[in-house]
This record gives sequence, C-alpha cells and structure tokens, in this order.
Amino acid sequence: MVLDPVVMFFIAGFTISLMRVDFKLPSAIYEFLSIMLLITIGLKGGIELSKQHVGDLVGDVGLVLLMGVLIPLIAYPILYLVGRFKRVDAASIAAHYGSVSVGTYAVGVAFLETHHVTYESHMPLYLVVLEIPAIVVGIILAKGITKETNWAEMAQESFLAKSIVLLFVGLFIGWAAGEKIHATLDPFFFAPFKGILALFLLEMGIVAASQVGLLKKYGLFLVAFGIIFPVIAAAVGLEFAHVMGLSLGGALLLMILAASASYIAVPAAVRIALPEANPGLSLTASLGITFPFNVIVGVPLYYKMAEMYLGG
Repeated sequence: MVLDPVVMFFIAGFTISLMRVDFKLPSAIYEFLSIMLLITIGLKGGIELSKQHVGDLVGDVGLVLLMGVLIPLIAYPILYLVGRFKRVDAASIAAHYGSVSVGTYAVGVAFLETHHVTYESHMPLYLVVLEIPAIVVGIILAKGITKETNWAEMAQESFLAKSIVLLFVGLFIGWAAGEKIHATLDPFFFAPFKGILALFLLEMGIVAASQVGLLKKYGLFLVAFGIIFPVIAAAVGLEFAHVMGLSLGGALLLMILAASASYIAVPAAVRIALPEANPGLSLTASLGITFPFNVIVGVPLYYKMAEMYLGG
C-alpha cells in the first residue's frame, strides 16, 4: 500500500516527537492552518449546496442526526460494562466518539481527490450536524436529565465553538457566492488545500505522539477500543450511507465521520457539562489512538469496505 504524501507528514510528525526532537509548529501557525482547513471545507460544501434545494436534504440530515445519537449509545455500554469505566467517564468517551474529527474528514477528502473519486460535496453539512447530538447524548448518559445541567452554557460552548462557527461561515459564503467564488478565492483556499493539510497533519502527528505515554496508565482496553470501535462505527456509517443512497465517495466520507472522534469541540463542551470526567481518557483514546489509526489505516480500510458493500 502506497501512503498518500499528506499521511506521510503525519507519520513524520509522530516519529519526530517519539525521537524527542525539539520541534513544534508555532501555535499561531497551527491556529492559522486549522482556520484555513475549516473554512475551505465549508466553502466547498456551500458551493455545492447552492446548486440544489436545501429541502431535498432534510430527510438525509435527519438520518445523520439519528446516526449521531446511535453511535454514542453503542459505545457507552461497551465502555461501561466491558471496560468498567466510571459512568461519567464512559459517557464522556462515548460523546467524543459520537462526534467527529475535522482533520480525519480532511484526510478523507484528500484521499478521494488523489484517487479521482467523486462525492456529494454537501457532505460538510453533515460534518456540522454531527458535532452536536453526541454531546447531548453523552450528558444524558452521565447524569440523566436534571435541573443541575447548565444546558444554556453547554449549548453556547457547542454551537459557538470555533470549529462550528468557521464551518458555518464557509458554508454560508460558499452557498451565497456559488461557483463565482473560485475566480477570487481559488488561489488562497482551494489550490493549497493539500499543502495546508500536510502541515496540519505534521503538527497533529507531534501532538498524537505526546499521548502515547498515557497508554500505559489507561491500559490495553482503551487501545483496543480506540482501534476496534471506529471500525464498528464505520460499518454503521456505511449502512446509513446505503440507506441514503450516497455514492462510493460520499459513503466513505460518512463512514469517516462515523468512525472519527472529536478532540476539539466535544472536549470544550464536556469540560463545562461534565467537569468530573477525566479528560485524559477521552483525549488519549481519540487523539492518541483513533486519530492515528484512522489516518494511516482506517481511511483506506473504510474505502475497501464501501467498495465491497456498494459494489464499487
């Protein structure tokens, strides 16, 4: 298997960190790369959204929301009953896995473009939709529905999180401007997409490697869960893609959304809603295990699964 060059940047960053080389992208540059990726993904989806009636997507958006509720409900009993995590920690980890990773989604987009596979370009809309339901489900699993839950603060932290806002900005501008946006913004946003993603993954490799030391503390179960559960979730995503009638490329992206785990939006919301949860567990699983697995192994694996199930 020949790895995509952008994935090689992730492996390079991971290796650099393990070798204890004193290298890290300045925080301002990492922030800039994150902003560029989020807006570009939003713009691409918005342009395609402008070509169709939004009402035609209502049914599919409902199915995606259902998937976002179902995945943490599958993860929670595995973590609580088999992994024997405390209820609040099992719920927190489940919420992370019910949400999504923009970085993994971007790798999937790059993979499809490299292999010249088309996909439904309104998929970023589903990326936005899936950021929310898992947080709500995770809180209910941890606490039930109580008066003590500060839903207003949690909603503000979730809906106004940087990743959500930037994706919405891109979606709206892309929808409002349509195809004519390429004439002015293509050199800055669309043309350098893979280069920006490569540098982003270089930094993410360094960050992911920093979580490796925690694996000794949290045990083999967390490692196994971080590798096996994404495949289970991807299979769930594949079934939803089949029901929605998505193309092969669209199915892959929905599988990636299902299989990925949040390391940005959900940690911020959970910090407010479930302060007693151990953030180290969730971040070690999502960023230290699942993100590297998905980037290196998961994306091509899910593509093969989709090919076999959908008949190429």
